Formats: sequence, C-alpha cells, structure tokens
Amino acid sequence: MATRTQADPQRVVTLFHALSDGTRLSILQRIRFRERCVCELTGDLEAAQSRLSFHLKVLKDAGLVTDRREGRWMYYTLNPDALGEAAEVIEGMASAPSAAERRTG
Repeated sequence: MATRTQADPQRVVTLFHALSDGTRLSILQRIRFRERCVCELTGDLEAAQSRLSFHLKVLKDAGLVTDRREGRWMYYTLNPDALGEAAEVIEGMASAPSAAERRTG
C-alpha cells in the first residue's frame, strides 16, 4: 500500500491563502483557458490595475500563475500543476488515514 507524503505546511498555507480571495478566484477563472493580458483583466473585473497587480503577485508567489512580459504589458497564465497540488492536499485530508498515519497521528 502506498503511503502519502506530507505536504509542507507553509506551502499549503501559501496556496490556500492565495485561493481564499474572491478577486483572485475570478482572475484564475479568467485565465483558466488562455493567457490574458493584465489590461484585459482590468476591464473584465472592473478593477484598477494597482489592485489587480497586488492580487496577481499573491497568485504568482503561490505558484498559481506564471507571467511573461511583451512590450509594456504582462500576460498571465494558469499553472495547473499548482492547482493539482492544492487538490491533492484536499484529497489527502478527505481520505481515510492509512494505518501508519493512524499510528503516528
């Protein structure tokens, strides 16, 4: 039987902090299928660029998005691996503990 690896607690906190805000979730929804320019996001979300820049930095620091510069604009893309990491944490918490996990608590 395979054993689960423990996620780094600070990494989990960083991921879930980034996912715990409505604006950041809206950003992730909008870049889910394609790269988006920050100028598009400001219009879509009716938010000031400074406000979005703050939220995009949180998402980037958590590894949930990647960015690239083209001229004066930044383009953002979803990092599906980071979302998969968050899903694995939730799945691990929701599943029954293994015998070894029960012994060690």
